[in-house]
Amino acid sequence: MDYIIKEELPSFDLFAALHEASGLIKNKKGNYTREQLYTAAQNSWYCYSIYDGEQLIAFGRMISDGVYQALICDVMVDPSYQGKGLGKGIIEGLLQKCQETGIQSIQLFSAKGKKQFYQKLGFQEREADAPGMSILI
Repeated sequence: MDYIIKEELPSFDLFAALHEASGLIKNKKGNYTREQLYTAAQNSWYCYSIYDGEQLIAFGRMISDGVYQALICDVMVDPSYQGKGLGKGIIEGLLQKCQETGIQSIQLFSAKGKKQFYQKLGFQEREADAPGMSILI
C-alpha cells in the first residue's frame, strides 16, 4: 500500500485523534489537555507524518538545538496499522533528518513495553553510571 509522507505537523483534529487512538495520551506524565499537547507539537524542531489518504496513521516529532542534540517525542501509530513497519518508518525518517543536519546525539523516552522495538532500531540504554533522569513538578 502506498502511504503519503509529510514533513509537517498534521491538523489539530488529526493529531488529537491519533493521540487518542494510539493510547499515547494515557502515557503522558502530568495532566495535559489535547490543546496543550498540540501546542507542544507545534514547538517541535521537526515532524514526520504518515497518511493513508486523508487519515493520519503514524506520527513522530523531535525537539532539538539544531546542532548536536535531538529528542524524539510522541511516536505513535494507529493500532489498526501497527505491525506494518510504520513505527520503524517514523524513526528512520526522524534519524534521516538528524543525519542530514549533522546531529549525532539522539535521545528518546520509550513508552512502556516498547524498549525492544527501539533496541531493534539501534537504540541503547544509557550506561548505569550515566542514567537518564527526570523530575515531575
